[in-house]
Amino acid sequence: MTAEHSYRQPGTVLTDHRFTVPLDHARPDGEHIELYAREVVAAGKDPAALPWLLYLEGGPGFGARRFVGRQAWLDRALTEYRVLLLDQRGTGRSTPANRQTLPLRGTPARQAQYLAHFRADSIVRDAEAVRPGLTGGAPWTVLGQSFGGFCATHYLSAAPEGLSAALITGGLPSLTATADEVYESAYPRMERKTLAHYARYPMDAERARRIAARLASRPAELPGGHRLTVEAFQSLGILLGSGDGSHQLHYLLEDAFVPTAAGPELSDAFLEAAQALLSFAGHPLYALLHESIYAQDPAAPTGWAADRVRARHPRFDAAKTLEGQEPLLFTAENVHPWHFATDPALAPLRETAELLAARTGWTPLYDRARLAANEVPVAAAVYHDDLYVDTAHSLETARAIRGLRTWVTDEFEHDGLRAGGPRVLDRLLALVRDEA
Repeated sequence: MTAEHSYRQPGTVLTDHRFTVPLDHARPDGEHIELYAREVVAAGKDPAALPWLLYLEGGPGFGARRFVGRQAWLDRALTEYRVLLLDQRGTGRSTPANRQTLPLRGTPARQAQYLAHFRADSIVRDAEAVRPGLTGGAPWTVLGQSFGGFCATHYLSAAPEGLSAALITGGLPSLTATADEVYESAYPRMERKTLAHYARYPMDAERARRIAARLASRPAELPGGHRLTVEAFQSLGILLGSGDGSHQLHYLLEDAFVPTAAGPELSDAFLEAAQALLSFAGHPLYALLHESIYAQDPAAPTGWAADRVRARHPRFDAAKTLEGQEPLLFTAENVHPWHFATDPALAPLRETAELLAARTGWTPLYDRARLAANEVPVAAAVYHDDLYVDTAHSLETARAIRGLRTWVTDEFEHDGLRAGGPRVLDRLLALVRDEA
């Protein structure tokens, strides 16, 4: 472990940390990779007197959020914790995994084998590898947002001795559901969220059909090589999982067309905004590993589950929709094979993605017996009709983890920790301390 630099922002003191951990924790003498984490302490506080809180970001594939000062939930956390913002392996300033670096591994088969070590089980073992050097061996509190909550649930299964408490927001996973079952429950939610958007903004139903018709006849070629197809346009529904996402989608759609000498065309402003929302350049592991976070049967590949299940929901078929009068349905965080043809950040990794989709040998992530005997205080915010994580699955898991206390709310969408900030964290801390 090395501490590189300490510096200040408004109300905080930050310290950069770097750690070296095994790529495969089952082979500690083998290849190693680097992890980066940012420590944040409130200005004027003695860090040595504070307990640690480890934050695990959502994803997979996103580095920890880059806060400026005491933003959002961090403000509440800093009143009593020394916070560690970990860039999970392959993300942020940790050893990167993307189209530029993965070819250094060799063939697509070697790349896929390498990426098989980037799931929640490895992330938790990373945390346990660095914890003793930071805390002196004391357990710490983990705060997991979305996929970070999946990691926290695995933490409770695999290394509960490392935790003094677990706080989960929008990230209680099913302990048993396959990727197919996850998406079977997801498509009806996507339809509900789309129809709710059209109920709020009725004019958007026709706008979406008009854009889809234009893209169905001629996909848009964006600067940098990104190709906006009608299916890619539908995936802008990922916005509908956040508190202000419906409003963002509305503003995006209302500026889609401009008059030109050749007639109405999709505007540069619309195409640029769509590309920024759809590009995986900053988080390619999200696309490469997304379905693997649900893989627990060693004999079963995920096999492009979202794509396969979508075929059983013809209302999401844009071509059929445009032939009739039904509203165009948006999708969300689904990853499809065509992503690796339309996004230049993913195109070089297409064969690697195919190998990961076909991979078997995935190991179980959750120990149900150990969770049933859990002794770590746990609290989870479960968002009613969460677009990304099935509420029924989350509540089933809550009942399976001994002592877990839930806060079920429709006040926030999946991004409640960002939108609700200190209040969400304060509620979860009250629950684990039995103060609610």
